[in-house]
Amino acid sequence: MSGGDMAKPLLGHGSMDGDPSITPAAGRTIGVLGSGDFARSLAIRLVCSGFKVVVGSRNPKRKAGLFPSAAEVTFQADAVKKADVIFVAVFREHYSTLCDLADVLAGKILVDVSNNTEINHHKESNAEYLASLFPACTVVKGFNVVSAWTLQSGARDGNKQVLICSNSQEAKRTVAEIAQVMGFTPVDMGCMSSASEIENIPLRLLPAWKIPIFLALGLFLCFFTYNLIRQVIHPYIREQKNKLYKIPIEVVNTTLPCVAYVMLSLVYLPGVLAACSQLYYGTKYRRFPDWLDQWLQHRKQIGLLSFFCAALHAVYSLCLPMRRSHRYQLIEMAVKQAMEKKMNIWVEEEVWRMEIYISVGIIALGLLSLLAITSLPSIANSLNWREFSFIQSTLGFVALVISTLHTLTYGWSRAFDENQYKFYLPPTYTLTLLVPCTVILAKVIFSLPCIQQRLLRIRRGWEKGRYVKFVLPSATGEYSSGETSSNV
Repeated sequence: MSGGDMAKPLLGHGSMDGDPSITPAAGRTIGVLGSGDFARSLAIRLVCSGFKVVVGSRNPKRKAGLFPSAAEVTFQADAVKKADVIFVAVFREHYSTLCDLADVLAGKILVDVSNNTEINHHKESNAEYLASLFPACTVVKGFNVVSAWTLQSGARDGNKQVLICSNSQEAKRTVAEIAQVMGFTPVDMGCMSSASEIENIPLRLLPAWKIPIFLALGLFLCFFTYNLIRQVIHPYIREQKNKLYKIPIEVVNTTLPCVAYVMLSLVYLPGVLAACSQLYYGTKYRRFPDWLDQWLQHRKQIGLLSFFCAALHAVYSLCLPMRRSHRYQLIEMAVKQAMEKKMNIWVEEEVWRMEIYISVGIIALGLLSLLAITSLPSIANSLNWREFSFIQSTLGFVALVISTLHTLTYGWSRAFDENQYKFYLPPTYTLTLLVPCTVILAKVIFSLPCIQQRLLRIRRGWEKGRYVKFVLPSATGEYSSGETSSNV
């Protein structure tokens, strides 16, 4: 493959969504108004895709060196005359500087690629404002969700979707054709009224992550405070021992697995609640409550945050022996044993407990890693539905069970030791077992044949109380109709 072919988009010049009316447009002259970073990246991608590019600038001589040599850099008026499709790559506040070109722009297609600095900063979208300034032009909103980096490197290293909206179907077809030739996937978002929503998309900061992050932070603060009381405040009040040094590593390391474990159980709890709702109402067509619907949609993010906390817990655990406080404790223990003349301190039960605890924890972290990797779109798209469901559902539940074993081997018999109840507060791990054990118990109940078959029938469309028509042959050979309840 030649060097020039390497610069071409991966998608080639195929038609969008199988639409035969869209044909390749390589060789068409495209205009670009503006000389900023986005305009330069846009010109590079257009040139690499086989288009003739003419760039309009107020200072063409000074800006010419910033663009590829194949692109013609000239004055704005001259650039507009040479192209029917013009990309307006200037800020909204500079739209008025183009009003002198209104006569030359008449009948052209203007592609507005701008974004705002704040969500809904103006009453009308930038594209609608541009259309009001140039009523003789056809304005299309597009390419604003694509970064300058993606334009330079091609659709291989970024989002392939280009959201497009306009009141003109023909103009949308033209811009969609250009986007496809550039290697992107055009998505028709409807008429110009959708421009505000399209312009808000790049300004949203992780919209699907806000609730999971706040949930993780809330759990972390709750468990951190609980562990702080037990591990730091209790020794200080009861024994006048200063153990503040435990806060940065030990208290945090005790908190992280609690958050990871509970978050993992919260991935599968909404599925249990949804199954209970379907069994209770006897149908899958009844809408879930909004809170449950939102919960189901955020399971991926909750699971990834669970893996993140589990990975941090593994790193913190590896660092525990490196602490100077730990070294002091080892020396102090060795001196104490020497003074008491203890020659053998081997405790078989504790050795086995720690070996099992660490081994099961490694397996749980490995399964969580597999779940996290298959959650990535690039990996998930390579799996069929059965493979994806097996990994995320079956192996995910196995990870929850193994995490429960990891927690139980950590606690061992401590739950029955009265010395573990500081301020009459139970050990932290006993609290974390509540939600996961509920999920595991519910999963076991749902696996019973009588309940599993009923749930499967409901998810295949069966409804409680629904009447089904049937036809029976009469004694004379004719057929008569009747109906019966589907729950008989």
